[in-house]
Amino acid sequence: MRKERVGFAMCGSFCTHEKVLAELEKLVQLYETVIPIASEISAFTDTRFGTSDDLMERLEDLTGHEVLCDIPSVEPIGPKGLLDVLVIAPATGNTIAKLAAGITDTAVTMAAKAHLRNGRPVVIAMASNDGLAAGARNIGELLVRKNYYFVPFGQDNARAKPSSLVADFSKIPETVEAALRGEQIQPLLLLR
Repeated sequence: MRKERVGFAMCGSFCTHEKVLAELEKLVQLYETVIPIASEISAFTDTRFGTSDDLMERLEDLTGHEVLCDIPSVEPIGPKGLLDVLVIAPATGNTIAKLAAGITDTAVTMAAKAHLRNGRPVVIAMASNDGLAAGARNIGELLVRKNYYFVPFGQDNARAKPSSLVADFSKIPETVEAALRGEQIQPLLLLR
């Protein structure tokens, strides 16, 4: 097993949680330490896709660690150098916008800020209904910033949702490995 310490942060986009959790299972098999992080919305909101209690239990069962789901619990990530790489999956348009603007008002955005202070990679696996609309500028902002790496993404349903973008979550492990080497995997834009 690899020794690099992985933070795995989940945001809203509840409809993608099952796919993302399948990739988390793969990371847990590859990396000795995977620390789960959940946005407050994910940690405390029940939806038609499942309950927040079930999600928190699953994250803890998969990783063997307590889920960090508030700002005080994630702030030490930076000062203590707790992670080698941070994955945000799914990264919603809201979270991407906050990262682009430097806003740290959630557990996930604070985890990213704390982690980035050490010059270490953040992997973004987006799921955004407005990625080709209002969110495009924010994606562009992060694409040109140091230490941000994107899981390859594309339109998930161009006819019904022409502005929607989603990552190919199956490429999370590959993107993490490349990010740890300081490389962005290619191709970044996927045709579906």
